[in-house]
Amino acid sequence: MSSNPQKPTMADVAREAGVAIGTVSRVVNGEAVGEVYQKKVTETIERLGYKYNNMGRVLRTNQTNTIAMIIPNTLNPYFAMLVHHINAALEKRNYKMMLCFTEYDRQREWDMIQMVRQKRADGIIALTYHPDLNMPTDIPVVSIDRFFSVSIPCVAADNFGGGRMAAHKLKELGCQKVAHMRIISTLINEPSKRKDGFISGCMECDMDYECMLLHDGEAYAKFEEFIRANIHEGRFAFDGLFIGTDSLAWRIVQILRKLHIRVPQDVQVIGFDGLRMFGDQEYIVSSIVQPIEDIAEVCVETVLSKDRSVVHSLTTLPVHYAKGPTTRDIAKEDPHASMA
Repeated sequence: MSSNPQKPTMADVAREAGVAIGTVSRVVNGEAVGEVYQKKVTETIERLGYKYNNMGRVLRTNQTNTIAMIIPNTLNPYFAMLVHHINAALEKRNYKMMLCFTEYDRQREWDMIQMVRQKRADGIIALTYHPDLNMPTDIPVVSIDRFFSVSIPCVAADNFGGGRMAAHKLKELGCQKVAHMRIISTLINEPSKRKDGFISGCMECDMDYECMLLHDGEAYAKFEEFIRANIHEGRFAFDGLFIGTDSLAWRIVQILRKLHIRVPQDVQVIGFDGLRMFGDQEYIVSSIVQPIEDIAEVCVETVLSKDRSVVHSLTTLPVHYAKGPTTRDIAKEDPHASMA
């Protein structure tokens, strides 16, 4: 045991683990070592209570082994899932997350970027809404859902394909007249393609469609006005709805039920994102599911890539449909679903 048990050294860890000091150094610096050595060193560090002076490594290597995650908040369930999986992907690589909530404040987004430029973190993964934001090209940055330029990698789900998939699924479920409802951002971003994909799918299916779009900041009451205006003699004019997000779809379902429109008997509803009750149970609505874990993995791989020449300017990942309680299709076994 160490002669100074209250403050063990790297040499103490190496001696107790039966490895070289260089092996301990590589483990604490997040460098690759054999799995057996990684386990020995990690267990010994925990047992001895060894504390590594990270500042010394930062000064030597100019690296913090920390990535800044810029996101509006985690009140939105989709944002929360994204943060969870990105943090898990970073920890697998011995990196830490610096979580930065902007609450849609444009100045906060810029302040966070400046912090990273001051070497508080090694790179940025960002989901941003600042319309005039200029992302720096002198530090590693990965954008989620928003294309800035060919020099700033963007990772997104296949939003166009997801919108098209929703239209085809509603047609398959017997719908004849459908509507798309969503809140549109002032930004032109990847989720904006959901509407175009849905329209394309409706045209391919020769299906009547209508779009009801609200701008950011407009009252949700306008959705209820639209629904009321399309109820004639107690019947809703549409038998299928594709909603821009699952969170909004859940709100729309509550409005429909308040107005005595049955879901899914009178109208079938498909959302977008793949949100689940309590995070990991049944889907809150039938949904086009984003591959959030894959998005997180690609974001982390990209921001940590040493060779920027092989990084794609836009990576689009496939989506899939999952049945929830708002459509009438026969449920298929979901390998991701929790057991009841």
